[in-house]
Amino acid sequence: NQMFAAQYYLFEKPRTFLSSGGLGTMGYGLPAAIGAQVAMPERLVVDIAGDGSIQMNIQELATAVQYRLPVKVVILNNGSLGMVRQWQELFFQGKLSHTCLPQVPDFVRLAEAYGAAGFRATKPDQVRDVLRKGFAAPGPALIDIVTDPNEMVYPMVPAGAPLTKMLLV
Repeated sequence: NQMFAAQYYLFEKPRTFLSSGGLGTMGYGLPAAIGAQVAMPERLVVDIAGDGSIQMNIQELATAVQYRLPVKVVILNNGSLGMVRQWQELFFQGKLSHTCLPQVPDFVRLAEAYGAAGFRATKPDQVRDVLRKGFAAPGPALIDIVTDPNEMVYPMVPAGAPLTKMLLV
């Protein structure tokens, strides 16, 4: 989901996108967002995470609640490990291995269990309103956006290939 954020989020100021830089570090987002919020308490800090990635460190939502850090977590919830699944579909003839997540938790209830606000959008026309509500919440908030599991992220370069072999669609 750092791929979607890097491609589609319109940044207004330089040095405001904190990323692991494609190093494959699932679970990086929430702890990094907490650190950014501590460093910049007056700024809106948003972690854009996948449903697989957020589960690596979701317990840190308790840290945000404990220290009253108003970090916002936006989960792009496609019920899978999206990038891994995309690789399997494109390069392994769709033979999926352990990339579908049929038992993701109810993230709204989980946020509330930690003491944070929880919001959900299940349809595209709900996203804007749900984001507004979540960003306006006074403390930590988790925003679960249910997305199409078949959505892929392009461009991408196959393993071992030069940039001239980049896949655009």
